[in-house]
Amino acid sequence: MAMMMLLALAAAAAVGVAVGWLLATAVQPGRQTSASALPPSEGRPRLDSALEELRHRYARGEIDREEYLQRKIDLETDWD
Repeated sequence: MAMMMLLALAAAAAVGVAVGWLLATAVQPGRQTSASALPPSEGRPRLDSALEELRHRYARGEIDREEYLQRKIDLETDWD
């Protein structure tokens, strides 16, 4: 009887840990959502490819951090 209660508590704890882990990984502050999970919009593919190219240029060392950050702000700013 005691062994069954211990097993039930262990199972409940495992479920609690699993649910906690799933919630923690799904809702992290500052975590970016993948582009495929976002609703489509007319300007998004072009902006995404521009940001991707900017990230690649920064990673290759073609531009420094200051230039990267300024261009990123420029690309993400809605000028309309």
